[in-house]
Amino acid sequence: MPNYQLSHLDQLEAEAIFILRETAAQFENPALLFSGGKDSIVMAWLAKKAFWPARPPFPLVHVDTGHNFDETMHYRDEFVRLLRAELVVGSVQDSIDSGRVVEETGPNASRNKLQTVTLLDTLEKHRYDAALGGGRRDEEKARAKERFFSHRDDFGQWDPKNQRPELWNLFNGRKNEGEHFRVFPLSNFTEMDIWMYIQREEIPLPSIYFAHEREIFERNGSLLAVTDFLKPQEHEKVTREVVRFRTIGDATCTGAVRSTASNLDEVIAEVSAARQTERGTRSDDRRSETAMEDRKKEGYF
Repeated sequence: MPNYQLSHLDQLEAEAIFILRETAAQFENPALLFSGGKDSIVMAWLAKKAFWPARPPFPLVHVDTGHNFDETMHYRDEFVRLLRAELVVGSVQDSIDSGRVVEETGPNASRNKLQTVTLLDTLEKHRYDAALGGGRRDEEKARAKERFFSHRDDFGQWDPKNQRPELWNLFNGRKNEGEHFRVFPLSNFTEMDIWMYIQREEIPLPSIYFAHEREIFERNGSLLAVTDFLKPQEHEKVTREVVRFRTIGDATCTGAVRSTASNLDEVIAEVSAARQTERGTRSDDRRSETAMEDRKKEGYF
């Protein structure tokens, strides 16, 4: 007899596709936030499946800090072509040049926090009323508070105490003029689910997720890569080691992990045994106990 039971990955996929279609149905001008990281890649892949054979009905929006890994940018352009999607880029450098934000200085300077203003300006410029994000509840305690449909006020701010109830699969996307929503189709995925789904679907990934040799140095407990945007100080020793990245973000604050995992089977085995969360490699999250929640309240994705 046929087996009508769904695997947990099938259930997560069906839930995410339902939310993607619900977003397209309820909002006039949604967009999908795309960083080139594994979560946004999976979300875009799900959008491809949700609306096939048509193209995804919303553009991919990348907030470009200007301090990206080369592998990520190359992958972004290739993946956009694969999906036949429209790409919209918001530039943090443009925000700096126009005086909208002031660049940080010093050895721990990062453009990660500056993304908030660029993101809000991009959403306002293109009048997006919903922004699909790849956030997951298991990533960080602030993200665990998010609903699938997360309301933002007309300043783009998030109030965790003022969110809509979500009963079963009923989502309330009503809003006033100037307000918008952040929508999180991957909320119930875990990091392991993401990797297992990537393996099942054979989704291409940036090479930076797999073991490779790179010049690194240690700063504040993170293994940071030597780049044009991040140089070691005199007392910081540079070594060439085999590493990979569990999460991808601004190169100035995204740490690597020592690893020999060169394929998906090895990555999955490594993640299953890990005792540090993937966000534990992000130095920007360690600036304070509430670093992520503070940024989200200001409008961060």
